[in-house]
Amino acid sequence: MQIRVYLKNAAILTVSGLVLRVLGMAFRVFVAASIGSEGMGLCQLILSVYMVFVSLASSGMNVASTRLAAQSLARGRSMARTVRRLVLAAGALGMAAMGLQLLLAEPLARYLLHDVRGAVSLKILAPSLPVMAVAGALRGCFLARRRVEPNAVAQLVEQLVRMGVVWLALRRFSHWGAGYACAAVLAGNTVSEAVSCLLMVLFARRDPGLRSRGTGRESERPPFSGRELAEILLPVEGTRILASALQAAEASLIPLCLALYLGDKSAAISQYGALKGMALPLLFFPFSILSALSGLLMPEIARAHARRDRAAAARLIDTTLRTAGVFSMLMGSCFVLFGRQAAQLLYGDAQVGAYLCLLGAVAPFMYLESMVDGLLKGLGEQLATFRYSLLDSALRILGIVLLLPRFGITAFLCIMAVSNLLTFALNTARLLDRAGMEPRLFVWFGRPAAFALAAGAGGWLVLRAAGQTLPGLLTAMGTVCLVYAVLTMLTGGLPMPHRSGRALRRQ
Repeated sequence: MQIRVYLKNAAILTVSGLVLRVLGMAFRVFVAASIGSEGMGLCQLILSVYMVFVSLASSGMNVASTRLAAQSLARGRSMARTVRRLVLAAGALGMAAMGLQLLLAEPLARYLLHDVRGAVSLKILAPSLPVMAVAGALRGCFLARRRVEPNAVAQLVEQLVRMGVVWLALRRFSHWGAGYACAAVLAGNTVSEAVSCLLMVLFARRDPGLRSRGTGRESERPPFSGRELAEILLPVEGTRILASALQAAEASLIPLCLALYLGDKSAAISQYGALKGMALPLLFFPFSILSALSGLLMPEIARAHARRDRAAAARLIDTTLRTAGVFSMLMGSCFVLFGRQAAQLLYGDAQVGAYLCLLGAVAPFMYLESMVDGLLKGLGEQLATFRYSLLDSALRILGIVLLLPRFGITAFLCIMAVSNLLTFALNTARLLDRAGMEPRLFVWFGRPAAFALAAGAGGWLVLRAAGQTLPGLLTAMGTVCLVYAVLTMLTGGLPMPHRSGRALRRQ
């Protein structure tokens, strides 16, 4: 029965995740066409600051609610009291975060974003924090009950509401300038978060498992203590807020340093928006497939690690890295070859296409670094990944300050490449050490990279012969995928389930 529930939940999460990614990408293309690269850049800057307050409002509660609700279920305590206490704690954190954001909106826009237009948007986003926190607490309670349907439905409705609100708001305010257009876009976030929270409350009121009064003496005891909540909440909140603050500092420095190079603040924000708001989301769009795989395998790796079954953990890690290597190298070659055409088709922006082509060579390591980070967390190595992310943020900020005023956006692309390679190397080394595995670099990365080069060469020849038309582009992409798939299957590049993990363990 548990396996059936697990497979059902995994299928729901995978399908809903893919649908949300497709809707999100279509929405981003529409917004980019409506507000331009400068508006996208301003939105990205505002969201980087907003995420600091999101971390304060909900990051710790999302984790705490899942663990404490599962604990209450296991102990037979009152779920009604558990849910009520978690919702009250989440609401209090959300209200505190909202108050801080409203209070600091003006100085943050002036001194951190260096753009007073961001103050209005920060104030518009602030009311979303309490409802986001409450929805996150309820989401954790449903996860503890092994119910993912409410979350999937709420997220889908949330995205549809966001798209509708933004469409209506942009019709009214987009011609008033980038500041008002950005505020119109972010207003959709606040309204959609409120709708999502309302749906989660309705689901919770109708769920008998979340309204149960418990059994026996255990139901009379407090479902959890303040100390138990603080022991989960404070470490998660602290690390997430620090990481978000560093990312916000980095985001604010990029346009500032680009403006020193270009001599034009508006052009600097436009370049930043084209890269962060348009190119990178498209680059990471295929990663939704790998993230679904990660969601399926991470709990299994955690269970194997908890049982001290190193052979099972090694098999799962090997499967993940081989699958991720095959997929990521294929996607990287497609972006290098077809990035310009994809950007022109979706955004009508040649600058975005240039970014995609350059970053396509690094995209495989971006994907792999995210997968390895998840694997490490499955092994309980959250602290190690946090240390590496702090080191990475510090080095990125140093590089931005020293190089961007002299070399512009090219320097930032190089910083991104070096940063991802560094964190990938650190995380992979830590993963292999903790899992007791020897590196299999050729199998995981080398062979897929060679196949990607061969398939890419074939696709390039087809594209030259067929011409830069949509049928020619589709034919060339099909050629790349076909040649790559044939080479991979002929050489056993895909992981087989019967392979033993004993050979993978360190002797």
